[in-house]
Amino acid sequence: MQQAVDGLALWHQFVRERDPLVLEAALAEDAVFHSPVVYKPVNGRAAVMPYLLGAVRVLEDFSYARAFSRDDGAVLEFNARVGDRSVQGVDIIQLNAEGRISDFAVMVRPASGLEALRLAMGRLLGVIQ
Repeated sequence: MQQAVDGLALWHQFVRERDPLVLEAALAEDAVFHSPVVYKPVNGRAAVMPYLLGAVRVLEDFSYARAFSRDDGAVLEFNARVGDRSVQGVDIIQLNAEGRISDFAVMVRPASGLEALRLAMGRLLGVIQ
């Protein structure tokens, strides 16, 4: 249980501070990320980090509204803005035995907010001009 608490504490520290070193410490080496807009999962810490680092840049006024947790993970409901679009979503976080994030899935609504997020992340990651 304490490992899960510590793992989630690192995640919340990253969200507050946006420190890549904290994110690196929070993620398992074999972490998997499920984007709300990318078809295939993103595998491995090095590949996952740009997505999560980008998300904290494009999701403005980000705050968690509710949390549902258990020993090995949590579902965190959030509210944010991308430009003039409001978004609501959930982060579904699975922790491994060491308390590091092993699986991270994001779901976002409404469709207009998801599209704004897709465009902003695509520009940031260099996949959309």
